[in-house]
Amino acid sequence: MNLNIDFKKQIDKILPADEATRLMQTIEAGESVVSLRFNDAKGFAVPSGLEQVPWCDMGAYLNERPQFTFDPHFHAGSYYVQDASSMFISHVIKSLVKQPVRYLDLCAAPGGKTTAALQALPSGSFVVANEIMPQRAQVLRENVIKWGAHNCMVTCDTPKKLGMMENMFDIIAADVPCSGEGMFRKDEEAVSQWSPSLVQQCAERQWTIINDVWHALKPGGLLIYSTCTYNIDENEAMASRIATELGATFVDVDVNEAWNIKRSLHGDIPCYRFMPHLTRGEGLFMCVLRKNGISATMPAAPSRSKHSKRDNKKQSIIPAQAQGWLGGNFELKEENGVIKATNKDIKDLLEAFGNNIRVIKDFGIELGTIKGKNLIPSHQLAMSPLINCEAFPKCEVDYPTAIAYLRGESINIDSQRGYVLITHHGATLGFVNNLGNRANNLYPKPWRIMSTHLPSTPPAII
Repeated sequence: MNLNIDFKKQIDKILPADEATRLMQTIEAGESVVSLRFNDAKGFAVPSGLEQVPWCDMGAYLNERPQFTFDPHFHAGSYYVQDASSMFISHVIKSLVKQPVRYLDLCAAPGGKTTAALQALPSGSFVVANEIMPQRAQVLRENVIKWGAHNCMVTCDTPKKLGMMENMFDIIAADVPCSGEGMFRKDEEAVSQWSPSLVQQCAERQWTIINDVWHALKPGGLLIYSTCTYNIDENEAMASRIATELGATFVDVDVNEAWNIKRSLHGDIPCYRFMPHLTRGEGLFMCVLRKNGISATMPAAPSRSKHSKRDNKKQSIIPAQAQGWLGGNFELKEENGVIKATNKDIKDLLEAFGNNIRVIKDFGIELGTIKGKNLIPSHQLAMSPLINCEAFPKCEVDYPTAIAYLRGESINIDSQRGYVLITHHGATLGFVNNLGNRANNLYPKPWRIMSTHLPSTPPAII
């Protein structure tokens, strides 16, 4: 790996000589760490024999990188593959957040920090996960659905548009686009693209992003600011500028000294630096700021000049069978032939986002689609931990059949006719419509495994 000489000089300025040498050697060795975070909402935990990530009780390190594509548990949302350093947001949230909140993940794709927040936030919280790039937003939507979260909306819009929703959020997490120095071990393109001018361009963009969204954070609310880079300009200097020019104070988070998290390299602001010569994970910077002002107990309801389009739609009769498909505090509604279970207690959020922001996954759970006299169950329902387990028969399948299902192929199963949930080793993969001589596959087409390869042995993770 050929590191830019200007990058090396930059590191020499911010670290003591011996530490700078160790960091360079670690980056140049290129041996990145593999880790994942298990989904306890679906009943999974860190298996015995795996080393737990110290700052995340559901995170674990793997000894090698398996072919995740060929693990049914990966597609079922039993775990999320995430860098161990990024899991630190779980510790931050659990340390600072003790009651339900409204949480915006501003730069959320592909979904690692979003699913970590969904896992760490108190029950009753609601999360908006936003990604400005449409293709990446679809990946984010897929990962949120697989995680099984009903309390998460996925949007695809600009920070400026979101910033117009004044005082809407208790917490905004912004893992802002950066120069990517902390990803050099995993990303050769990040190495080749790096330059001092890129650092400055990223810093300017970061300021614009935070400045644009700032009004959406209510007074007393928290900004969790993070990057995956090492330099001062995008980290301590940017955080200090936010505090000074926008009006905020830094919040300290208790950490265990044994975790070897480095603190500020410029001034004495409370911040947390993960550096691969000290911690098992990639480079990360994170800090927390509290917006000046008096905290309110709830966000202000958005002003509306006209009725929501949703309010104007004529509601049709909900098919009787849908009533028993889901547990929880939801109301059912129909939109364009799709039955949705909607959270009852966030009407102002639903109205505001429905009118003003591009929404690609709503709060709640899509239950199914009406086609003629039939109600076809949705994959969102299959992925939800809240599904009524008595509503559908289940069929446990072997590994080759599970992979065939995830490829979108028709499979043969020994089960009663109708809609059946396909499971593999305790993980729900999705629905089929069993016709007797074959089972029509209802797994979403865009998510299907494209490879025809079948490993001789499946990945052994869970």
